[in-house]
Amino acid sequence: MKKHTLLTKVMAGGLVTVTLLGVAFAAGQQGTQSDPLVTLSYLTQKATPEIMTQVDSKLTERETALKKELDQAIQDYTKAMEDKLAQAGGSSGQSAAFAVVDVAAGQKLTAGVGCEIMLRVGSAVCFTDTAPGFIDMTDGGTLENGQALVKNHLYMATIEGRGFTAQNAVKVLVRGSYTIS
Repeated sequence: MKKHTLLTKVMAGGLVTVTLLGVAFAAGQQGTQSDPLVTLSYLTQKATPEIMTQVDSKLTERETALKKELDQAIQDYTKAMEDKLAQAGGSSGQSAAFAVVDVAAGQKLTAGVGCEIMLRVGSAVCFTDTAPGFIDMTDGGTLENGQALVKNHLYMATIEGRGFTAQNAVKVLVRGSYTIS
């Protein structure tokens, strides 16, 4: 009887060994060139398009969020600039674009450095303590104290305190900082 149980044990051990060797051999064969774990057609037809769809979706979401942030920043900046421009009202001003300014007869417009002025209606004369008064950017000359401004010529104040006195009611285009007194 011992022989019979010994033979059964040897047979069972051999069967387990053969089974383990078969599993090990099969596991070692997976993923080779002849038997891949994932086929190329699966990657190109199914997996890659799904991944690209997910990436495109995430990019679109991020782009939308960034556009909203940028639009909000632009609106905030625009409002801040409009508020600053509104505060510059009264008898003094500063404009990034040309603004039409009315100056009554006898009033003086004193320009800040870099201020540009163009006489449109009326007549005015330059006032300044030292030369030059204004730079005439139209013809390249200078305007000295007491000289009349020429209509439709563009003048620039390069030194603080230059300006003009209105001989009668005038309209000028002004870009930059100025005061009227």
